[in-house]
Amino acid sequence: MSIKKNKIALVISDGVGFRNYIMSNFLSKAQEQFDEILIYSALPKSYYDDYIIDNCVIVDLEDYRETSKTWFFRKLKEVAHLQNHKKENYGIRANLIRNYPTARSKRALLIKLIFAWTNFFNSEKWINQYYKFQQKSFKSNVTTKRYISLLKKHSPDLVYFTHQRPPYIAPLIYASNIEKIKTATFIFSWDNIPSKGRMSGDFNYYFVWSHLMKEELLSFYVNIKPEQVIVVGTPQFEPYVLDKYKIELNQYMSKFDLDTTKKTICYSCGDVSTSKNDPLYIKTIAEAISKNKIIEPVNLIVRTSPAEDSSRFKSLKDNYQFIKWNYPKWTLSRDTHQETWSQRIPTVEDIVDLRGLLTYSDIAINMCSTMSLDAMFFNKPVINPVFGNETNGLYNDQKYLKYQHYSRVVDSDAVAVVRTAEALINEINLLLENPDNRLEAQKELLELQISYPLQGTSERIVTTINQCIEESV
Repeated sequence: MSIKKNKIALVISDGVGFRNYIMSNFLSKAQEQFDEILIYSALPKSYYDDYIIDNCVIVDLEDYRETSKTWFFRKLKEVAHLQNHKKENYGIRANLIRNYPTARSKRALLIKLIFAWTNFFNSEKWINQYYKFQQKSFKSNVTTKRYISLLKKHSPDLVYFTHQRPPYIAPLIYASNIEKIKTATFIFSWDNIPSKGRMSGDFNYYFVWSHLMKEELLSFYVNIKPEQVIVVGTPQFEPYVLDKYKIELNQYMSKFDLDTTKKTICYSCGDVSTSKNDPLYIKTIAEAISKNKIIEPVNLIVRTSPAEDSSRFKSLKDNYQFIKWNYPKWTLSRDTHQETWSQRIPTVEDIVDLRGLLTYSDIAINMCSTMSLDAMFFNKPVINPVFGNETNGLYNDQKYLKYQHYSRVVDSDAVAVVRTAEALINEINLLLENPDNRLEAQKELLELQISYPLQGTSERIVTTINQCIEESV
C-alpha cells in the first residue's frame, strides 16, 4: 500500500531565490519527500532546463502590475509600518527619510499625504485595516482570478514563498487564502525585518535564519504567534558546502591571473545605491600597493555587484592595471519586468568563482554587506571601510553602522571598522601578520546570525515544510 506524499508549490520571485532553491540541493531533497513540486516562477521557464527533476512542473507567473487602488493601500500599510517602528530604530528612520518624495507629481503628493496620515494612524490595528483594504482590492482583479484557477487546478498542500516582500506576490497570497491553502515564507535577508518595509502579506508560517531573527520578527509583527516562526538556517550560503561548486587553487589562480606567491586581498562591491564610495576604497588600496605601503606584495581582486555593470570602475581599471576583476556572471533574463533587478539570474560559473574568491583570498574587504558573513564561513578576516560621514562631503556610509542588523556586527568585534585611509592600510598590514585576530568573535557572530550548520540546510527546510503541511494552524 503506497503512502500519499504531499504537494508543494514553490514561488521563485527573483534570481536570488533561484540560486537559493533551484541551484542548491533543495529540489533533490524535495523530490524525496513530495509527490509533486510545482514551481510558480517570475523568471522565464527556459532557465530551469538544467535543473528540472521528474516530478517537477514549471508554471509562469505573469508580470502583475498593481492597480492604483492596490498601490494606495499597500503604500499606506508599508509607510505605517515604518512610522510605527521608527522611534528606536535608526535604519527605519533612514528608510522613511529616503522614501519621502521631493517631486511635485500627483503620485508624489499622494505619498506625502500618506506620510502625513500615517504619522498619526500607524498602530498595528491601523496597519491591519490597510492590509484588509489591499486584500479587498484583489477581489475582482483578473490576475487574482487566474491565480485562483491555477491553485484550483494544481491543489498544492502548501505555497512556499522564497521572498516575503515583492509586491507582485501579493495576489498569489490572496488567492491562496481564498482557496484555504497553507502559506509559508522565507525571510529573504538578515536586514529585512529591522530596516525594510512591511511584508507583502500574512502567512501561516515564517521561516527564519536564526533565533535572533525569530525574536526580531515577533517584535515587529505582534500578531504573529511564536509557533508560526520556525528557525531553519538559510540556503543563501549552502553552496559553500556543496562539492559541485568547488574549484581547485591552481585553476582559480590561473583563471584570474593571480600570482601564487602572493597573498590576496579581495574587495567586494555593493551596488551604487548603497555603496557609492567603493571606487575610493579600491583606489586607496591600489595606491598603497603602488607605493609599497603594504608590508608585503599582494594580489588585489575586486568583485563588482551583480546588480550593476562595471562602468563606474573604468578609470580604476585603466589606471591600476594590476587590479584583477571578477564581474559576476548573472544573466539578465528580461528587461521588461517592473523590477528589473529581480530578473538577474546567477550562473554556476559565478557561484564557483565566488566560492573560489572566499576560499583563496586572505583578507576580505567590503562596506558593511552580507559578504562579511560569507567571508567568515571561510575564516577570513574582514575589514569594513566607512570613510563617509555627515560633514566630510563623502557619501555617508557610516550611517550603516547604526542600522540594527549591522550594529550587532560592529559590537561583536568580528570585523575591523575603519574610517580613514590610514586606518584601512594599517588594518590590512595588521591582518596580513595576524589573520586570526578576530576568529573567535567571527564564530560567535555566525552562530548568532545563522543558528544551524550549512550542511543539510535544504533537507532541513524540506522536512520542516512537510511538518507544516501535516499540522493544523
